[in-house]
Amino acid sequence: MLVLGIADGQTSGACVVRDGEILAAVNEERIVRLKQARGFPRQSISEVLQIAGVDAADIEGVALAEINMKLREQVDGWPGWFEARAEGRDGLKDVFFKAASRFGAVVPYVPGLKAAYYGLRTPHFAHRRRRIGEILRDEFGVAPAPRYYHHHFTHATSAYYTSGFRDALAVTMDGGGDGHCAHVYSVKNGVFERLTTCDAYDSLGNYYAYVTAICGYKAKRHEGKITGLAARGEPVYSDFLNSMIACKNGQLVNCGRALFNRALDRIRGSLPEAWKHEDLAASVQLVAERVATAFVAHWLGKTGHRNVALAGGLFANVRINEEILRIPGVENVFVHPGMADDGLFVGAALALDHEDAQVRGKPYEPALLHDVYLGTDLSEQECERALHGAGLRFTKPDNTPSYIADRLAEGQVVARTAGRMEYGPRALGNRTIMYRPDDPSVNDWLNELLQRTEFMPFAPASKYESARDLYLDPEGALDTARFMTVTLHCTPEMQERCPGVVHVDGTARPQLVRREDNAEYYDIIDAYTRRTGLPAVINTSFNIHEEPIVRTAEDAVRAFIESHLDYLQLGPFVATGPVGSHAVREKWKGRKSIWGRAALSSV
Repeated sequence: MLVLGIADGQTSGACVVRDGEILAAVNEERIVRLKQARGFPRQSISEVLQIAGVDAADIEGVALAEINMKLREQVDGWPGWFEARAEGRDGLKDVFFKAASRFGAVVPYVPGLKAAYYGLRTPHFAHRRRRIGEILRDEFGVAPAPRYYHHHFTHATSAYYTSGFRDALAVTMDGGGDGHCAHVYSVKNGVFERLTTCDAYDSLGNYYAYVTAICGYKAKRHEGKITGLAARGEPVYSDFLNSMIACKNGQLVNCGRALFNRALDRIRGSLPEAWKHEDLAASVQLVAERVATAFVAHWLGKTGHRNVALAGGLFANVRINEEILRIPGVENVFVHPGMADDGLFVGAALALDHEDAQVRGKPYEPALLHDVYLGTDLSEQECERALHGAGLRFTKPDNTPSYIADRLAEGQVVARTAGRMEYGPRALGNRTIMYRPDDPSVNDWLNELLQRTEFMPFAPASKYESARDLYLDPEGALDTARFMTVTLHCTPEMQERCPGVVHVDGTARPQLVRREDNAEYYDIIDAYTRRTGLPAVINTSFNIHEEPIVRTAEDAVRAFIESHLDYLQLGPFVATGPVGSHAVREKWKGRKSIWGRAALSSV
């Protein structure tokens, strides 16, 4: 079956799936250059059809992520809704519009009401959603009527159907979607049995977002900063946070009976006058790890499963994923690479595809996701035209991996844009910035160049076969670590030799690279290791702060020039930066980094 998958919610995008294989997958944000772009993904649909090389008339099924519950259906089953109103902090109007905008009711326009309350769930949105079949037919020539799937079911299918597991516990957790914040499924031979659901009112993801906002960052976007900051603090506020959100008898429970502004006020009100951001981050991270692992462990105990498939925005938290890996009895953990809402359309398409296979009596055969290079490719002509247009000096090396490895060994920063763009939030070699891993100050000066404020260290990319030499007990996570979705504790040698990629808690978020997944990228790492003896290179996404990862040759050239990096690999070409990174690096020589480690003065 040839299926078009679509998500048009908080992060929109599209994919094409044929007989269980993902042929193309692109998020709208990469095309329109706006992070978490919302709305109907017209450009993504056109792009994935082109990438997959299929005609719209050949599409046999259309799968839509999210069904958008109506407000009345949700309120009837939402404990705490009327209690929240009765406590008096939020007026009826506030509670109604916040709940309505979250759970899909059509909200009438009220003059003066904050636009944020409407979110996506405006009359215009509801009307357009009813017309999706008509839009697809009239604008694209896609004939099948759309089939809608629950937000959390599509998270679960995205994780299970790409994990390679035959039997698994599929767990989803996030801020909320279709009225829920978590689902748990027991899956055997492709058949899903739903074990439990948790209302969005009881969302652990929301509590993590509240702390993100209190610490001065953007909720639902900058939670990764809190994860990195947490390792620098002490969890002195964890008892209070645990009194507000907990896991009890296999259910997530909003013990504080608070949400939105009331929850923010209660957390702020509990903090001492001289509270520290890093301590609050450490507290919510500890609580999130404990609650999530207790939730997963409860259902593992009920089912006896040994494999765990994870998806949902909470599992973008790589430290939580490692803690789940360490639950006694767990043998393997797989986190879907597009774990947040950027992967919903893949889950929807896979759900429809496998439903059709079951109807046709096709036996289920587990398949591990091979790679995530599912997006836009670059032609040599496009690359050359972009470089000429920017006036950059460039060459075409005879042996690109060797040439790039030499530049890295010299201490240069190299941006790589080659091959098909990655699907999901992680850059995995094709839209990546690379650097040597032994400079402990790199997190400071390279983030300054990229206009980022980050506390998570850059990730190490190393050869897949080196995993056991670099990380402690990586078994059970080798496949998911190919997609940079879990932390692992580093060996003493890794900590000593590669301080630029090791966090203060001794962990790293590795990308394990197989040659069959990305031959040229693997060869760069291999050549660099042979030249320097260092077993990894730094990998961070190629984008400027608050912009999506680069997609086209033009995106790459602009980001390269604005970031003052040293070299740019663009397809088969390598360009030299007009300014380079050395001026910013000079500022950090001899200074202490935010990690309390001295800068590498030889760079």
